[in-house]
Amino acid sequence: MVDRLAEIKEVLQRAIREAYDHEVTLDQLVLQETKKEFDGDYTLVVFPFTRALRAKPEVIADTIGAKAVEIGADHLASYNVIKGFLNLELKPSFWKSQLTALNAATKVVDDSPKGERVLVEFSSPNTNKPLHLGHIRNILLGWSTSQILESVGYEVVKTQVINDRGIAICKSMLAWQKYGAGATPESTGVKGDHFVGKYYIEFENRFKEEYSAWQATDAATEVYKSGKKEEQTKEAFFKAYKNTYFNEYSDLGRKAKDMLLAWESGDSEVKALWSQMNGWVYDGFNTTYDALGVSFDTLYYESDTYLLGKDLIDQGLADESFYQKEDGSVWIDLTEQGLDHKILLRSDGTSVYMTQDLGTAQKRYEDVSAKRMIYVVADEQDYHFQVLFEIMKVLEAPYADGMYHLSYGMVDLPSGRMKSREGKVVDADDLIKEVIDEVEKAAKERGELEGVTQEERAEIYRKIGLAALKFFILKVNPKKRMIFNPEESVDMQGQTGPYIQNAYVRIQSVKRRLEGEVAADTAGYTALDPTEIDLIKSLMLYAEEVNKAAENYDPSTIANYSYELAKKYHKFYHDVRILKAESESAKAFRLMLSDNVAKVLEHSMNLLGVEMPDRM
Repeated sequence: MVDRLAEIKEVLQRAIREAYDHEVTLDQLVLQETKKEFDGDYTLVVFPFTRALRAKPEVIADTIGAKAVEIGADHLASYNVIKGFLNLELKPSFWKSQLTALNAATKVVDDSPKGERVLVEFSSPNTNKPLHLGHIRNILLGWSTSQILESVGYEVVKTQVINDRGIAICKSMLAWQKYGAGATPESTGVKGDHFVGKYYIEFENRFKEEYSAWQATDAATEVYKSGKKEEQTKEAFFKAYKNTYFNEYSDLGRKAKDMLLAWESGDSEVKALWSQMNGWVYDGFNTTYDALGVSFDTLYYESDTYLLGKDLIDQGLADESFYQKEDGSVWIDLTEQGLDHKILLRSDGTSVYMTQDLGTAQKRYEDVSAKRMIYVVADEQDYHFQVLFEIMKVLEAPYADGMYHLSYGMVDLPSGRMKSREGKVVDADDLIKEVIDEVEKAAKERGELEGVTQEERAEIYRKIGLAALKFFILKVNPKKRMIFNPEESVDMQGQTGPYIQNAYVRIQSVKRRLEGEVAADTAGYTALDPTEIDLIKSLMLYAEEVNKAAENYDPSTIANYSYELAKKYHKFYHDVRILKAESESAKAFRLMLSDNVAKVLEHSMNLLGVEMPDRM
């Protein structure tokens, strides 16, 4: 990564050498932006050098500052010392040289291949319900993290495990069989995943009715009397008893479990129904992925992976990493790692989720040779992944140290939590439509986009709406729980995607007004405005911010950088004249600055999956 301050650091390095006959490396010279309450552009903290230079911090700072201004007179204008902090003020020539270098660069970030493959797993939905707001946060985090890693030179494989089997899937299948009357997505005009999800909710509603009716029977009363805890009320007892009823008494529960057993035994009719309904769901999922601009390189299905991992269990037993109880179940003792004993195989030889995840990780390594695997999964699964990673270290898997859980907090609505079993969720498709509708409504109220065709308007609304949705979610650090507010997300004056797009659109508007005019030389412009220096400082930081985001798997770093850059450009746009600048050289400089801001905004927002419109 290019160090834009290397020239200044070299001056400081030479100043220390000449003043103290002492050598320091450029890495030891850490320059930070000077705090706004002090004069200067960058600050060097000299406290780390006091022992070697044998002087007080104030004396060291003053000595280095005086020598540096003498040596680096081309770019260093002055210095001041606040205790042990050396504040340096740079000349306009330095900022101009930096902008010229940025303008000449073919890429805003070094994407030279690192020769390392990274696998990112995200989305991984169940096929019994549509994608919803919680999935959107997962999908956007996974996609953006992939984009960021690719932008710094990693080869990224984007994947998901589709949870296409299990009792929940059978609930949807059974409900369609009993209550669907042969309806299909095509015959009803309902998107495939919404169609199947409707029958999952139908099952839950019918089960509630069945359970409620059963609670009024003599058999339920006997169960309550024999099983209640002291003064436990019927309401509290039956709320806790729901799963037991499903497994032991429910007619619907029995039929759903029978269907699962039939699927596992390969029953042709059940398999055919399963394939048909999952096919409807996949069509629906793909429509949503296309709307979000998301795609995958590989797909894994739980129906294929649920039997994986038993070879690793055998390996662990053979080398005594695992142990077997008298009932035949297999466990691992992770107490030394601060965890507990974890079951890996049931006594009847069937897998648990951990078994599958062990096997899936191994298969992925064999398939794509990725030594780094990132799992984008909600923080409800923090413990599960902690255990998974520790087991892989015990097994000495070659990729164990590269496994990472990109844990994220849940997304709430202003009205509270979502409940998928009751159908109280915000479907991804509805949410996408809602934010686009909000954009259209706001644009019509402002009377904008006159003279633009209806098709062009629709495309602009789409880009702005998706920017609002994606940015609002990605600007929050993944680990934090968040509330998504559609109206707030489209605010043109807030910390939003449309606000950033507006900065880019302003630059495109300025360029259109040039009408092919050839820019003059910037040489004559020497009195830079503070807003111009602020923008150049931000542009110089961009590559470092992208690398930081890649290192921490944190798209919010890019989102917040983009917002700050856009905010600085809006201030610059209001404070100085561009096309009617005081001189042709000032105009040329400001056009070059604007163009580079546009390049970085477009690149940074692309890392968030956001497209930039030319008009809005």
